[in-house]
Parts: sequence; structure tokens; C-alpha cells
Amino acid sequence: MALIAKHCEEWGFFQLVNHGISEELLERVKKVCTEFFKLEREQNFKQSPLFKSLSDLPDGQKLENVDWEDVITLLDHNEWPSKTLGFKETMAEYRAELRKLAGQVMEVMDENLGLPKGYIKNAFNSGGEEAFFGTKVNHYPPCPKPEMVNGLRAHTDAGGVIMLFQDDVVGGLEVLKDGEWFDVQPMRNSIVINTGDQVEVLSNGRYKSAWHRVQAKPDGNRMSIASFYNPSMKATIAPAPQLVENGGVGVEAFGYPEFVFGDYMSVYAEQKFDPKEPRFQAVRAM
Repeated sequence: MALIAKHCEEWGFFQLVNHGISEELLERVKKVCTEFFKLEREQNFKQSPLFKSLSDLPDGQKLENVDWEDVITLLDHNEWPSKTLGFKETMAEYRAELRKLAGQVMEVMDENLGLPKGYIKNAFNSGGEEAFFGTKVNHYPPCPKPEMVNGLRAHTDAGGVIMLFQDDVVGGLEVLKDGEWFDVQPMRNSIVINTGDQVEVLSNGRYKSAWHRVQAKPDGNRMSIASFYNPSMKATIAPAPQLVENGGVGVEAFGYPEFVFGDYMSVYAEQKFDPKEPRFQAVRAM
């Protein structure tokens, strides 16, 4: 409990082991996602405008406003890939386990923050709608000119609790702390947890959403499966009253606003890669 609190406060990132998800399931997830990319995505990526743009780019220049990644999003009710044997069944089972894990992580955060059990989860499920739960299956293919493009540009995550199952071998994920970038080193079958902007607000700044990025790599196809437990679009998000009374950190001098998550997402869509404090100021004015 103390370790989780420390890393939520100081880093906004930690790697979780002994998380209760079976190694057998995680090995199947790696297998089906690797096969899915090779069968259904790899050739299209190599023929994409992004790939051609990088190939044609003169030395010394950099591709801006793009990311060297291939990504699909899995939701409860959207269309999933169907050609890769076992993909749907395995990923449905995996998502069910991650949804349970999100609940456990939020309960630990509740207790560490001195909030009633279920506080964060209930806040995310307010507004008459269920919380959003999505999974992004990302691959970062080998990059012929990694110094000329970002794998994924630096940003904080907009939502709540993010759970990442990353590649065992190929690194590239980095987190910013005290002005320095640190590697989030691959650790076999761990789940990387990071806190999003909404947890920062609910905790009144006790827990920070950390800046992170992915570096493009010349070798290896990095797998990255990120699951997001976010508020419903109609949920109202504000600092927990208990934490305001006890004196939180706040955003500079003006404190965190109260807002509807859907409004925040409309700002985030335009300002994802910009500093987060102006996003809070913008949503305050809405």
C-alpha cells in the first residue's frame, strides 16, 4: 500500500507484479497480438503514407505531428479483428481481467487517499452512464530512421487508470520525472499502471498524471496493449471534498476545476500534446 502511494505521488507510474492475471493468459495475449499484426496490419503499415514520408525525408529533418505506431481500439461494442485465430476470445478474456484489476487498483487508491471505498469508481460511473473501458493494441514496428520520428509524442493521459501490458524485450517507453526522462524497463508479464488527468483532479493533486513518450527503435516490433478505465462522458469530475479540506496541491494558485468529463475530452482532443494546466483552465471556462 505504501509503495503504491509513494509511486502515485512521486512518479505517476509503477509496474505491478503478482496482479492475479495468469501467465498462461498473458502468453496467449502476446501470441495472438503478434500474429494479428503480422497477418492483418504489417503490410498495410509498410505501404502507409507515414512509412513513405519517412523514407523520403531528407537527413537532418524530423517528421512532426505524427507517431510511428500502428493501433486499433477494442471496445465492448465495436468490430474486432476476425482473421487471427483466437484473437477475439483471448482479448475478451484479457479485458475482463483488466477491468477487475482496475477496480482493485482504484480501491487501493481510495484507501491510500483516505476516501470511502469505491469513491473513484463511483465518480467515474456517475452521470447516468457506465465508465468507459477501452483497450488499444499498439505496435511500434522497426523504424529505419528512429531519430527522425517519434514513436509516440510526449503527453499525459486524459482519463483515469491506465494499465499497460508492454513488450518483454523491446523497450522504448519513457516517463518524465524532475525534468529527466527515465526508461520504463520491460519486465516480463508485469502490468504497468499509470494515473491519468482525472485521478490527478480527484486527488486534488496528490497523485500526478505523468508525462510519458515512446521512442522509435531501429530493431524489434514493440507490442504495447493499453487499457483505459475512464469516467463516463457525462461524469462530473472535481477534487474530492475530503482532500480539499485537508489541503491539496492544486494547479498553481487557482486549484482544480469541476467539470464534465466529455467537455474535458473535447479540449484534450485539441491539446493532447500540450501542457495540461491550460486544459484545466480551458475546461473551467466552459
